[in-house]
Amino acid sequence: MKVRKNGAAWVLRLETGDEVIGSLTTWAEASGIGFASVQAIGALQEAVLGYFDSAEREYRRLPIREHVEVVSLLGSLSRGEDGAPVAHVHAVLGYADGTTLGGHLFEGIVGPTLEVVIFPLPEEIRRKKDPETGLALLDV
Repeated sequence: MKVRKNGAAWVLRLETGDEVIGSLTTWAEASGIGFASVQAIGALQEAVLGYFDSAEREYRRLPIREHVEVVSLLGSLSRGEDGAPVAHVHAVLGYADGTTLGGHLFEGIVGPTLEVVIFPLPEEIRRKKDPETGLALLDV
């Protein structure tokens, strides 16, 4: 991963083999980021997307075992109740035939690159488990 500060923003270039969520949380911890907005484009060798089933209160995981374009990736970096960084990221992935699939990004292996722009905000925001949904929601 290559990193460069650009004004108030950070630009990260993830490289082949980097795992998206782990790279973001590792960088956030090292940089002391308490809350930030994240956006990216690029490509993945494989991924796992998810869809939250509110009736079952759990995610359905959708593994993707082929090269896909990251048409759009949006999300946030925050902190969990324990203070550890949390990356909450959604992605729309494009297949070679032009179709797309979107959802919560659980895992993504970069190939060949993912261009990430991160906009930190001044105040730390933590996530707190919501008893109704079971999800760790922003505590705002």
